[in-house]
Amino acid sequence: MDNKFLNFINLHNGEERKEKVLENVAANIPFRGSNLWILACAILIASVGLNVNSTAVIIGAMLISPLMGPIVGAGFALATLDFHLMKRALKNLLIATLVSIFVSSVYFYLSPFKDVQSELLARTSPTFYDVLIAFFGGVVGVVAITRVEKGNPIPGVAIATALMPPLCTAGYGLATFNFSYFAGAFYLYSINCFFICVATFLVVRYLKYDIVKQTNKLLEKKIRYAVVISLFLMLIPSFYLAYNLLKEKEYSQNAERFIETEFVNRGYTVIYKDINYAANPKSITVAFLVKKFKPEEVKTLNNMLDDFGLYNTKLIIKQDAADLKSEILNEIGTQDKRLIERDLKINALQTELNSYKISDTTLTKEIRILYPEIHQFYIGKLKHATIENDSVSNQMVFIYESGKQLDSEKIKNWLQAKFNQSSIQVLYEKVQPVSMR
Repeated sequence: MDNKFLNFINLHNGEERKEKVLENVAANIPFRGSNLWILACAILIASVGLNVNSTAVIIGAMLISPLMGPIVGAGFALATLDFHLMKRALKNLLIATLVSIFVSSVYFYLSPFKDVQSELLARTSPTFYDVLIAFFGGVVGVVAITRVEKGNPIPGVAIATALMPPLCTAGYGLATFNFSYFAGAFYLYSINCFFICVATFLVVRYLKYDIVKQTNKLLEKKIRYAVVISLFLMLIPSFYLAYNLLKEKEYSQNAERFIETEFVNRGYTVIYKDINYAANPKSITVAFLVKKFKPEEVKTLNNMLDDFGLYNTKLIIKQDAADLKSEILNEIGTQDKRLIERDLKINALQTELNSYKISDTTLTKEIRILYPEIHQFYIGKLKHATIENDSVSNQMVFIYESGKQLDSEKIKNWLQAKFNQSSIQVLYEKVQPVSMR
């Protein structure tokens, strides 16, 4: 049973001849002629995809990219101690990297659209999860390369390990002089290259490919040490970034819970929110459709933040429409500004309309029962202006038509209780008799 199971998971099953695999690997290393043109075009396509925030275009660029060749070649060279192959692989990888960064930098420098899109931003903060993706993607890629039947894992590996987008993002960082973007994106690219290479090294060693040159034990030991040290140099920053990502995610969840509990569940319509984890102190900015908060209420809400695990945080409630509009427009790209301006205008008009609107489906039925003498009525809110002190306010007005005047004070008290209004004007219009001819 054990032998059957071991045979079932044996990587040697379906393995291509080692000589042919090494020949194919060596053939895919050089970057010259058609390979260089394909790489340049793939970089341009990926840059356009990042520029317009199109995931489909970025995936297409990754599928046609030939970048995997020298990375896998370096892994094979390391595993077989073929230093000549290693030199060729690293030289071509350097050429490919420089060409890619140059092409993407030129594109983004010339492009009139330099807004930071979500697809581009996602390539600026690598974490430990990117290490896992690169490593296991590399394992799948090398296993596929060493099979007789290659199958379709190679395109999937090209998409999963995502070598093109980080290079394009690094080019964007250079073109816009945003060196933090360049550093983050280039580190992500380095992680992908290194751990694909490590995965290749381990799989090739497991498959027992012959050592090309017999070297002394000391050199082999030095190579192992170099690999281990490089692993730590790549892993430690990614662990730190993954920890920061986890803390930021936890903070965002706590902030969303606070907003849900203290605002949404109380019936306040939130039209804008911004959770800033990077600020010091951290901040949560919110704005509402109608609700206005007094300074003492804002202070009380700020004191409640620690109860939700939101330490070193300041709650900012935007209550001035002009400030809110300006802040929202500053945070978005130019392509969406017109849509946001339209939505803000619609919200403002809707708020003003609601101040005049009276919705009560039972009013007609109640009047029919309580005041059957009323022939018809008008109810609504009107602008009430006082000339002396130049003040303007909304006031509810109820006008009724009847054959005789009713007790206006009684009608007023009933409507005040029904609509929770402190001031209501009740006006009477006599029904004009119908003339008979």
